[in-house]
Amino acid sequence: MREIRELLVKKINELLENGTVDRVIGWKAGEFCYDVTPAVYKKEDNFDDFLFDGFCGANQSKYLIEETKKEGKILTLLKPCDSYSFNQLLKEHRIDREKVYVLGIPCHGMLDINKMKEQGITGILSITETDDVVTADTLYGEKTCNRKEVLLERCLCCKGSKHMVYDELLMPEEEEKEVETLDRFSKVAELEAMTAEERFAFWRTELSKCIRCNACRNVCPACSCRTCVFDNANSGVAAKVNADTFEENMFHIIRAWHVAGRCTDCGECSRVCPQNIPLHLLNRKFIKDMDEFYGEFQAGTDAETKGPLTAFTMEDCEPDIVYTRGGDK
Repeated sequence: MREIRELLVKKINELLENGTVDRVIGWKAGEFCYDVTPAVYKKEDNFDDFLFDGFCGANQSKYLIEETKKEGKILTLLKPCDSYSFNQLLKEHRIDREKVYVLGIPCHGMLDINKMKEQGITGILSITETDDVVTADTLYGEKTCNRKEVLLERCLCCKGSKHMVYDELLMPEEEEKEVETLDRFSKVAELEAMTAEERFAFWRTELSKCIRCNACRNVCPACSCRTCVFDNANSGVAAKVNADTFEENMFHIIRAWHVAGRCTDCGECSRVCPQNIPLHLLNRKFIKDMDEFYGEFQAGTDAETKGPLTAFTMEDCEPDIVYTRGGDK
């Protein structure tokens, strides 16, 4: 990670100096070293707090919606999985492509602070990483863990090392790198194997933890409406209920329906959830069903192909209903 950071800073300065871009969106630490957030830097800024390490999991794509409304051109640093979200936002005309310079950067997996805490690694002051080991300098001394055991779940189900869109690659040799990956639908299959009562109990337990902080919605690249229905007082669903009701469940169920066919499975919703609710499983269930009903489809692979819910073929699920109800051939 240190090597990649050094290459990044060098390339960023080069692009700022030659006028290709006038600012860059990177990452910097918050109150804690693992509390990393996207941040915009300009040529005159000091890059001493610019980060690139295992806690830089945040997907920059959504921030570009507002950034490309500003004057000038911004440099964005996209990991392979982020590039799917970027393409999807291009498809929906939410980003001005002419105002973005995309630098594709390699990723070897991002760390899950909650998994580290579960292993007793708390009070973290800083980390160093190798391909196999994470070493944490903590308030209680140095502690180590197996890197693979503390990766974000989405990184264990990685889409691969290849970027779907870029203007330049930081390390082109990384594009064809083999990535070991797990079946991302295995947990969905486990839920499908449950009885209806068991599934209801599972989601009732998980979603009852929701505090309606809106972190999942705010970070989601697919949630890009100018005004969310949940912020509309006239919608009847804007209230934030923190009680034993089904209201908080509906927030997540409605949100999953709204992003169906557009969700790239970036996992940001689960990553930022302070209650550790596996929200990505709702989206993956929809993705799995659409793959089975309409043919395999990965949102964000390109910026042109229509999604399964905005296109029609005779191979679709129940195509006769479309004809019967007056759909065009």
